[in-house]
Amino acid sequence: MKRRQFLQKSTAATALVGLSGLGLQSFETYTTKKITILHTNDVHSHIDPFGPDHKKNPNKGGVARRATLVDRIRKENPNTLLLDAGDIFQGTPYFNYYGGELEFKLMSMLKYDLVTIGNHDFDNGIDGLYAQLPHAKFDFVSANYDFSNTVLDTHVKPYKTFVKNGIKIGVFGLGIQLEGLVDKKMYKETIYHNPVEIAQDMSRILKEDEKCDLVICLSHIGYYYKNSPNRVCDLNLAKATKDIDLIIGGHTHTFLPKPTIEKNSVGKNVLVNQVGAYGLYLGKIDFYFEKGKAPKAEGTTILV
Repeated sequence: MKRRQFLQKSTAATALVGLSGLGLQSFETYTTKKITILHTNDVHSHIDPFGPDHKKNPNKGGVARRATLVDRIRKENPNTLLLDAGDIFQGTPYFNYYGGELEFKLMSMLKYDLVTIGNHDFDNGIDGLYAQLPHAKFDFVSANYDFSNTVLDTHVKPYKTFVKNGIKIGVFGLGIQLEGLVDKKMYKETIYHNPVEIAQDMSRILKEDEKCDLVICLSHIGYYYKNSPNRVCDLNLAKATKDIDLIIGGHTHTFLPKPTIEKNSVGKNVLVNQVGAYGLYLGKIDFYFEKGKAPKAEGTTILV
């Protein structure tokens, strides 16, 4: 399997990014604990690899290859989470024929831990998304979509926490405004709330109430909009909040060879990452926790 890795080498993070904003809890005696976050976004029903004659992506991508990578990384570090930032559906005949069943079954086989919902995941309507939930052996999070008056009520949580090797990790989800982007009949009574305000609340809850050592935002609001610099996006979200450590993004199909390092509202580092689209890349962020010291992080993008 051909793959290429882009190792993070920015000035602010020569090899490791210091995340002094992370609040360490009381751990057992140890030297260093490593937590690995793997992530995808905007896979858009691309199950097979691109063919050898494809102009842009010959012999790249494919779920089977991703599965091999994920399995290898999990063997290297069992303390790993696999996340997806939405737009699982729409893009190949697999979705047109199976309606999302195949995508969810394969993601379940890869043992995804958590995903958020993208706008294209409503392309068969909210009822179509709901119909495929039995095939998903993973959870969904979205904090700024209120599904109370829809069939997804109780099936999508605002956040979820995990504990890996004594490290508590909190992950919450955010979705893009659907009005004007998705036909109303597709998302029905889903109510959209401002992502920045919700993120401020969610990250505070995870950091202060849930006592998480690592707070991750799984976002489908877009990395950045050059023609609308004040529009809600991942970079502006990082600047406006203070308790998020990592933003994993989607929607804009932005390929980042390494995570962007942004300063939050109190001057602490926030990592923002997105790995293009179509399952061509697998994002990998390693966090290192050492008792009495600020955690550090290292980012890698792997070509599938």
